[in-house]
Amino acid sequence: MTQRHPKKYYPRKKRERIPHQDIIIKPGADKVLKEVFSHIGIPEKTPFVPDPYQQEAVEAIGHSDCLVMAPTGSGKTWIAEQAIDKALKNNQKVWYGTPLKALTNTIYARFIDVFGKNTVGILTGDIKENPDAPVIIGTTEILRNQLYDSMHSGKDLGCDLVILDEAHFLGDVERGVVWEEIMIYLPSRIPLLMLSATIGNPHQIADWLSKVRGNPCRVIEETQRAVPLYPLFFHPDGTLYPLVSRMGKGGLNKYVAEYASQRNAPQIARPGKLPPMDAIMNVLRHYDLLPAIFFMKSRADCNTAIELCSSEGIDADPVRKETLQRRVEELLSTNEHIKTHKQRWHLENLAVGAHHSGQLPTWKIVIETLMSEGLLDAMFATSTVAAGVNFPARTVVILNSDRFNGADFISLTPTEFSQMTGRSGRRGMDKIGFAVALPGKFMNLRLMAKLVGMPPESVLSQIKINFSMILNLLLSHSPEQIRGLLQNSFATYLMAQKTNPSPQKKVFGLKGHNDYLWGDFLLHLDFLKQEGFVDKDNRLTDDGIWASRLRIDTPLLVAEGFRLNLFPKNDPALLAAIISAFVNEREFTESASDRKNAPKKLLTSFLKVKRMLTPFAHAMLDCGFDVSPLFLQPAVTIYTWASGGDWQDVCANSGLAEGDLSRLILRTGDNLHHIANLTEHFPQEAKTALEAKDIIMREPVVTGYSS
Repeated sequence: MTQRHPKKYYPRKKRERIPHQDIIIKPGADKVLKEVFSHIGIPEKTPFVPDPYQQEAVEAIGHSDCLVMAPTGSGKTWIAEQAIDKALKNNQKVWYGTPLKALTNTIYARFIDVFGKNTVGILTGDIKENPDAPVIIGTTEILRNQLYDSMHSGKDLGCDLVILDEAHFLGDVERGVVWEEIMIYLPSRIPLLMLSATIGNPHQIADWLSKVRGNPCRVIEETQRAVPLYPLFFHPDGTLYPLVSRMGKGGLNKYVAEYASQRNAPQIARPGKLPPMDAIMNVLRHYDLLPAIFFMKSRADCNTAIELCSSEGIDADPVRKETLQRRVEELLSTNEHIKTHKQRWHLENLAVGAHHSGQLPTWKIVIETLMSEGLLDAMFATSTVAAGVNFPARTVVILNSDRFNGADFISLTPTEFSQMTGRSGRRGMDKIGFAVALPGKFMNLRLMAKLVGMPPESVLSQIKINFSMILNLLLSHSPEQIRGLLQNSFATYLMAQKTNPSPQKKVFGLKGHNDYLWGDFLLHLDFLKQEGFVDKDNRLTDDGIWASRLRIDTPLLVAEGFRLNLFPKNDPALLAAIISAFVNEREFTESASDRKNAPKKLLTSFLKVKRMLTPFAHAMLDCGFDVSPLFLQPAVTIYTWASGGDWQDVCANSGLAEGDLSRLILRTGDNLHHIANLTEHFPQEAKTALEAKDIIMREPVVTGYSS
């Protein structure tokens, strides 16, 4: 059935003139691009022949650890599949670790097709499917926790090969510590295969690993993109130019340089407004540069951008439009919550979608699926889509040369630029890929030109001491043994290399190089002793043993809550609400209306928990440790959801975007999962935690797999 475009979007009002702009956007291209555009097309189908680097990597895995460095889309996953196939033929087990749940789900679906459903399992905290399968795909936090358990029990980790995808996450500020722990704790008998496209110092990492694991670690590099990348500049009048000079030495094309040097250069959009996406896409369509991924500054920009698109492209191809609408119906038919998604009309009638963290995972999967099947003309996404998940397009369009890091806007790094442009050019579907820079207030064209030729940045250690780490290591290690582990850290290695840069005299683990880690460890250890989690002989007390099971954001605060008997024992909804207050997902604000709107028993329980934990929180602060405040707002939201509230109502009343609410629920569910492990010491609370997890982990948050 043909749907009518809402009047607020169409027919369009006459576009107002932008100050300093008398330009109508229409397709145009610099003459030198004629030859470039002639390469656009679909490559001929040929029998698959592994690249030399792929063959080299498969051969190396049997004899050493291996770090494979190759551009996005070059076939790194094929290497993993060959290694897994070889392991399965030898009746061995494989653990495949990823940084993102979305990537975990993608790899899981792919490996089911390759190896069969009974062969593959998935573990992500909120999803647990076939956990005893010979091939497990899971998040790295799960793998790290299994290594903790293995060291405690004295049993070896039940696998024969570990694969770490997106290995550059070793340098991630928030989660790099987990990756480094895995590399340090993993038994040397288990080969390690690491895959990445963006590591600037692979040989340094390999040298460190070979020293701490006692096994050789080979670096296998492929620098050539599977699909060549050509960077373009989109002039406000619609003319496309090469972004860089023919010499390709990081300088701007002379016409682009002239534009960048103009004091009152014509602008493509009003200040604070998005450019005319329909006109931009018409230019890209004219030169066969679609589908495209537009990298936007914010979620709001993604949502606004789809409203600025027209149906011109999809209307010109009725067969594709019918196929798109039929496929959308198929994908949405099993999920009542997204059937009536407010952006469905744009998806079906404009062939465009918005993809960002404010949306439900299930909706993002729909967008990703349609994009990967070639049914969309464009996807408008935040830069987070650049990391990990693979749904490339012919072209990526970059609107800003900076990004928001959670606190400030900072310039794109070579690594981030490489990840974004890695989505351009689909292997087997494109002969050439394009990266288009749009002019604007937050676009530094000279920086973009430099980024084109720059290698990715070096990955640095992000290891840091935390209470969960210490509690789990003390289960099986003495402080001196832990000091030895810290001496094996990548941080210590890098310090030693900095002090002794001579290749003829590589010193590792020098005394003093890990003193800051050791000193931080001792501070944490002293506090654990002070609060009764560790005894005077540096062994965990009974409280320390069960507290080690709390592998969550704030293990000691929650543990103190248990010691003070603060948590509900027989009310799953109330327990879920209280535990949600301990989730460090985002900062909330407190207002008088929050207390006014909170159910009485929730408010009473929350205030009691907050009051009783204040002395312990002050003790932590006095010793220099960070303490996240407890907020009532997430507790009210989770209580309403756990009590059977309607999704739309809960979302509206919380003030959270669907994706943010989904993450709050998932993180709360993960915390409840760890509390459910305290069956020996707190059996009733553990039972209630399991019930609480079950009532919050429901559609539309969890779909598609068993939990």
